[in-house]
Amino acid sequence: MPSVPLEKVLEFMQVLWALDHALQERSKAMAARIGVTSPQRLALRIIHSQPGISSGEVADKLFLDPSTLTGVLQRLESRGLLTRKKDKQDQRRSLLHTTAAGDALLGEAEHTVEAVVREALESEKGKAVRKASAVLEHITARLKGAPAPQKNGKRARPGRRPPRHG
Repeated sequence: MPSVPLEKVLEFMQVLWALDHALQERSKAMAARIGVTSPQRLALRIIHSQPGISSGEVADKLFLDPSTLTGVLQRLESRGLLTRKKDKQDQRRSLLHTTAAGDALLGEAEHTVEAVVREALESEKGKAVRKASAVLEHITARLKGAPAPQKNGKRARPGRRPPRHG
């Protein structure tokens, strides 16, 4: 017999759906205001923080299949926000860098998802944030088919794939 009543599960799911909807809406508003969606900006932020990163490594950090990330990167490149340079050691691999325009766009903080999240995190205590993150990671991992956490409290991180080399 489940220990959490169905009503509580449904209430929590409503909060998750509301969060997902709010993220999608803010992402659309970002696209209209600053020209990039939230996933595009996050990819750009990762590339900016790790110049020369490969698209496979960005995909791993975003928990995306590389083919899903391809469209995001193509849109950023076509807008002049990032460049791809062939890896001198492996010509099959491209290394990503932000451009001056991409760097400038990252300076724009108003109206972004990350600004809202930063504000919310700053208003919470660290323990509450860690606990909320743990619950969301657990749900994500279970939705992706990971085994339930062990009794010793260890849990799988959501969507982790083995690192790709190449």
